[in-house]
Amino acid sequence: MKNIAVIGSGTMGNGIAHTFAQFGYAVTLIDINNEALDRALATINKNLDRQVAKGTLTEMQKQATIHNITRSTDVKTGVSEADLIVEAATENLELKLKIFKDLAAFAKPEAILASNTSSISITQIASVTDRGDKVIGMHFMNPVPVMKLVEVIRGYATSDETTAQVMELSAKLEKVPVEVNDYPGFVANRILMPMINEAIETLFEGVAGVEEIDTVMKLGMAHPMGPLQLADFIGLDVCLAILKVLHDGFGNPKYAPCPLLVNMVMAGKKGVKSGEGFYDYSNGVKEAKVADKFRG
Repeated sequence: MKNIAVIGSGTMGNGIAHTFAQFGYAVTLIDINNEALDRALATINKNLDRQVAKGTLTEMQKQATIHNITRSTDVKTGVSEADLIVEAATENLELKLKIFKDLAAFAKPEAILASNTSSISITQIASVTDRGDKVIGMHFMNPVPVMKLVEVIRGYATSDETTAQVMELSAKLEKVPVEVNDYPGFVANRILMPMINEAIETLFEGVAGVEEIDTVMKLGMAHPMGPLQLADFIGLDVCLAILKVLHDGFGNPKYAPCPLLVNMVMAGKKGVKSGEGFYDYSNGVKEAKVADKFRG
């Protein structure tokens, strides 16, 4: 595999494009408008500068990485030569199904179609294509250039050959691929999201405050980040969407989203991306403080 197409230039998409390009792959980054692509390439450039400053990348390697990325606003031409296409669009089933229908029509027959979905069924995504054996999940973790894990999700029809190729490719990116089967939330979010939801329930019931809950989990459980802060970084809207997938998929009330989470998303308090969630980020991420709503 030499040519990679990435659909979606948001946080995950630009991180995936950055990582493939850094390891010498020719990457086409695709989004619906040039403004989104401008923001993505500015983010990639900033993150590369950070790597250069830390000494993990040379200036020459940075320039080579940027050179390896081509931008496109047209899916058909953007994926035409790709050996692997990684979809990193919003966590929305209808949108993903539309994208994969288009990919089945536009991609070359031997191309592997991967989704970076964090919870949606790979089997369902594959059902709208003519190549279920070549559809797979590649769930990268955020921030993609830093985090080592890739959850590799086999759909019902995903072939051994496709799985082996994606596992090998992930290792070439110096990631640690872990193969899992296609059930709601896979492994990472099936375990993580109920923990985050329970932390929100604990706050909702008045057991403890935001900082207290996060401090218990950081100091008591050796988590690098507390669950409420982590939820803010993931995006409260994304957490809600994943919990809905778990709740619908298993029909188990233990996955029901906390009413506080639902209300926060409806109120537009989505975490870092909106400037406020459980914490207030108006002075930047490093100067975050507990949001006024949750201050005693």
